[in-house]
Amino acid sequence: MPRRMPMIFLTLVMLPSMIPAGAQSSDQSWIRLFDGETLDGWRANENPDTFSVRDGTIVAQGRRSHLFYVGPAERADFRNFEFKVDAKTMPEANSGVFFHTRFQSSGWPRQGYEAQINNTHKGTGDYRELKKTGSLYAVRSVFASPVRDNVWFTMYIKVVGRRVQIRVNQFLLVDYIEPDKPVRGADAVDNVLSHGTFALQGHDPRSTVCFRNIYVRPLPDAPRPADRRRRAEIEYQRDISAFHADYLPMVDYHVHLKGGLTLEEALVKSREAGIAYGIAQNCGVGFPTTDDAGLKRFLDAMEGWPVFKGMQAEGREWVTLFSEEMIAKFDYVFTDSMTFTDDKGRRTRLWIPDEVHVDDEQAFMDMLVERTVKILTEEPIDIYVNPTFLPACIADRYDVLWSAERMDKVIEAAVENDVAIEINSRFRLPSGTFIGRAKAAGAKFSFGTNNGGRDLGRLEYSREMARRYGLRKADMFMPKHDGLKPVQKKGLAR
Repeated sequence: MPRRMPMIFLTLVMLPSMIPAGAQSSDQSWIRLFDGETLDGWRANENPDTFSVRDGTIVAQGRRSHLFYVGPAERADFRNFEFKVDAKTMPEANSGVFFHTRFQSSGWPRQGYEAQINNTHKGTGDYRELKKTGSLYAVRSVFASPVRDNVWFTMYIKVVGRRVQIRVNQFLLVDYIEPDKPVRGADAVDNVLSHGTFALQGHDPRSTVCFRNIYVRPLPDAPRPADRRRRAEIEYQRDISAFHADYLPMVDYHVHLKGGLTLEEALVKSREAGIAYGIAQNCGVGFPTTDDAGLKRFLDAMEGWPVFKGMQAEGREWVTLFSEEMIAKFDYVFTDSMTFTDDKGRRTRLWIPDEVHVDDEQAFMDMLVERTVKILTEEPIDIYVNPTFLPACIADRYDVLWSAERMDKVIEAAVENDVAIEINSRFRLPSGTFIGRAKAAGAKFSFGTNNGGRDLGRLEYSREMARRYGLRKADMFMPKHDGLKPVQKKGLAR
């Protein structure tokens, strides 16, 4: 875990623990809502047996139920506040903390927001639950959980005016400013800021979550401030919210720590953009990582950070450099067809003009397609990135050289081998025509930047193409669970 810890978090964890529920703590501002022994001040709806008190904790385990705070603090009606709770999940647990909500006799709380708690729950039936611990449910999604099951963690929620912040341990994961007309799905029109109480979720009989040390600090009430952001920023945030409301995962899987970009800065950019990141390491001949020891150093450096861990497999030699065991520790592996050996045995890197030999552009294109299909068929990868990239000497003839027949050969290989196709915002690739044909063929897609420095952008081209071709959650790639990763199913073709 990173060693630096924001001072605001240090003040949160030093709270007194043994004071009666409803009483104030020694600093005369934090109020304890759970006495550690009873559910006094709390009221469960439809299945009250789901909640019990064991060993000083509230345990949620059983049929769907929600435990609402109805005690004396602020008459159980909060507008601006700071809230903290310690939580621990068992495997496959699903839960959350609702705020600005109100008691209802049954069903999922309709009013207010939910701060999600879910480290390993996958969903039920045909529904796959992608939103992990720290998400502002269906508004700002965290896709890589920052914490693990069976370990206590602290969730902190702060609401002031139109701003919502969610921290998990030392990480600020959500910093959301609600616009005047927020975008919400048809089933979430009341998921907005107003005022109300808190509720803990008991999701289903397979889910077990423990809660303790539940505190609130009411903050001064004040009129909702005007939204003084630039109009372009407000419209961007509305657009991002629409993707989240549609449950379409906004993840940039192709981020590199280059040009001075640090993990801390990447997390700031992620919060501001409302886009989750996958941090990828370049692995292969001529790149920083060339063996298992290098893979381990990268993974150790990423441990505990709320980002996906990606392996960019460089060149065709990568399958000879690393073990299946170490590759499988990454969330996903991607590669491109920009490096290969041509028909005359020459190493070719398409972005280096001196290494590109195009004597006959049609023959060159046939060779590029053949190499790409071979990569998609034989190499154990999750994502094909920088797709359909052409060298500078023929790039202006993209629409001619990438014929329908050539596109379909690549698309067919991607679909048959369950390899997602990246929609790359830096290079604006592949073309819309390619994306449309790939969607019709049943391909999966991912979004990516492939940044050359600190500027990550905001997935402009990816979002444009997603809108144009109607991409939905079912069309999008998400990292596979352990045991289902390509390297575990296909192995390494050496």
